[in-house]
Amino acid sequence: MIRITAVTHDHQLVTDLSIEQVDFSQHRWWWIDYSEPTHTETETLYTDLHFHPLAIEDCIQDWQRPKMDYYDEFSFFATHTPGPEKYDQYQIDFFVGSNFIVTYHKHVLKDVHDVWHAMHIAKSLKKWDPYRVFYEVMDNVVDNFFPIIANLEDKINEVEESQMNRSLNMDYLLNRLINLRHELLELRHTINPIRDLFYRMLNSHRLPGINSRREYFMDIYDHLLKLSANVDSNREITNDIRDNFMSINSYQQNKVIQVLTVITSIFAPLTFIAGIYGMNFVNMPELKWHYGYYGVMALMLAITVAMILLFRKKGWF
Repeated sequence: MIRITAVTHDHQLVTDLSIEQVDFSQHRWWWIDYSEPTHTETETLYTDLHFHPLAIEDCIQDWQRPKMDYYDEFSFFATHTPGPEKYDQYQIDFFVGSNFIVTYHKHVLKDVHDVWHAMHIAKSLKKWDPYRVFYEVMDNVVDNFFPIIANLEDKINEVEESQMNRSLNMDYLLNRLINLRHELLELRHTINPIRDLFYRMLNSHRLPGINSRREYFMDIYDHLLKLSANVDSNREITNDIRDNFMSINSYQQNKVIQVLTVITSIFAPLTFIAGIYGMNFVNMPELKWHYGYYGVMALMLAITVAMILLFRKKGWF
């Protein structure tokens, strides 16, 4: 679907335009939005809008890394936005000139739709231009990352609080932690390139539309810095939790080994005595003693109690 709107020189909206009617010299500025375009609609980027083939190729290519390219009559921007499903990332591309902006996305994106709707209900369009649209869309894109990270932080806190609950399976908690680290890594691979893109934009001298709104785009860049810092700090927290898991697991294993060692130590002399009296020699002493069995059992009990008391005194048991 292609949506087209134009703003006249007296700041009035013109809608219900077709791609064949597009003439950037007729009005003050234009916005053309490609949402889930068909192959035929995508071809109009070549035939009707006459954009550079390399820019169109980057636009059509899936999972293009966030980038910025300069051309004679426009600048091309590619970035990503989180989708409605969990951690889906959708590409969104911009062709931005002095009197037009073209947005291209292969999925229906709320970020773009909200700005489209806001512009069409605005009381005045004097402050609207292509870079205002670009700013509004990117502001929505970046803001969408905050609830995702907040949700991950809540899950990390749940894992951290659950690690002291011995009734829960440590393997289950460790698997949850590994999944959270993977999700943080995906966010890092998405946010950091967008942050780098905005750094290039803010330090470019070939984007007058951004330089005139530098404080606004700088605000988005600050948000990206905060998002990047949050992702890194949460990854460090998961590292600490993972180390705690390992320490707790090692401590529990050492306790088990300690108990088993104590039990083995107690049964060693008992096994020795039982082994001696289990031999079948005829001339062994005490074999025919009437109270021999009770005496040996009493001796074994006394050894067991004495060793338990000794181990408890030393704090081993």
